[in-house]
Amino acid sequence: MATTLKQAYQPLNEQTVVELAKKLELFTDYQHIKVHEIGDGNLNLVFRLIDSVTGKSIIVKQALPYAKVVGESWPLTLDRARIESHSLKKSAEFAPEHVPEVYYTDHHLALTVMEDLSSHVILRKGLIEGIQYPHLAHHIGTFIAKSLFYTSDLYLHPYEKKELVQTFINPELCKITEDLVFTDPFYDIDTNDFPSELLDAVSELWTDTELKKRAAALKYKFLTRAEALLHGDLHTGSIFVTETTTKIIDPEFAYYGPQGFDIAHFFANIALNYAAQSFHISDPLKRSDYQGYLLGVIKDTWETFSDQYRELWKKEGVEAATKLPGFEEEILSGLFTDMIGFAGCEVIRRTIGLAHVEDLESIGDFNGQIELKKRVLKLGSDLVKKAESIKNIDEFITYIRSV
Repeated sequence: MATTLKQAYQPLNEQTVVELAKKLELFTDYQHIKVHEIGDGNLNLVFRLIDSVTGKSIIVKQALPYAKVVGESWPLTLDRARIESHSLKKSAEFAPEHVPEVYYTDHHLALTVMEDLSSHVILRKGLIEGIQYPHLAHHIGTFIAKSLFYTSDLYLHPYEKKELVQTFINPELCKITEDLVFTDPFYDIDTNDFPSELLDAVSELWTDTELKKRAAALKYKFLTRAEALLHGDLHTGSIFVTETTTKIIDPEFAYYGPQGFDIAHFFANIALNYAAQSFHISDPLKRSDYQGYLLGVIKDTWETFSDQYRELWKKEGVEAATKLPGFEEEILSGLFTDMIGFAGCEVIRRTIGLAHVEDLESIGDFNGQIELKKRVLKLGSDLVKKAESIKNIDEFITYIRSV
């Protein structure tokens, strides 16, 4: 691989990305290179380069200095490309099977060259189509358990942990989360996006003082608890899957935060898909079977996560507190309660906030979609306000069943 390029930032296009590949010597022959811009996200350019003869392919991802979903009026730091590449490399230290391999990074150009996952599908799309992934729960539960434990004070020397906290200072993208997840959906703010038919239901949220206080308390935890390295945006659009493999992508929102955050976002997005299946699958028996699978993913993910977290705590914990009998259960209990509340915020913001989910938006029956969104908003509100009274994963699942 070539040495680091020394050039000023400029957005790539299909021609200049090939020129970059030549400079980096990413392929041996460039006569048969095909390139396509495949990014469908809100923040980046994503190019796929493939040698049509050998089949070798790579992904070149470049951060844009603004949010694509809004335009140049919403500037963004290019440093998020560094955050993302460092997060992928850190995850590869303890869970290399669950992240794409990073081949090259350039912080000046805000780009990362990485493994092509075209053999995988985006989990959200697979779930909308009603496909079951038998290893998903085990893989996600394992990944989150290792991510939290191996980047926390439970395992790391305090100096090393604090250096990592500094490495992953991510103020601009954290501010997006702080606003779009914890603040804007609970107030009449321009970034919210919903049809007028939902206004009455949304107005109830905006006038619910208890809900707003609970959301504010969760935001305060997000602001102040540097417990472990988070992905920061672990929804079903940030996971690539096959029947046997699971890859977590796009950790540009990575930062040190509360341990219940990532698993909450995964569960919230599974719950939204569960709700949407009442329209996506018309056959009642098939729908019941698939919704049962989705609830099983939530239960099995939590059980895998908590079992592996306990095992890592027991066998590899170095912090003195890990030797205190039963202390891990106290930590897990607090993490679980946080998770419920964070999940509720994610459910609400994905329904009426700036960034929606295809699971709900692809429902063709508009009136049905509106009624479902009203139930989803109630679910989110209940989870935020009743988090402390929900004591186990089965009770959490009971709330999701009510949608």
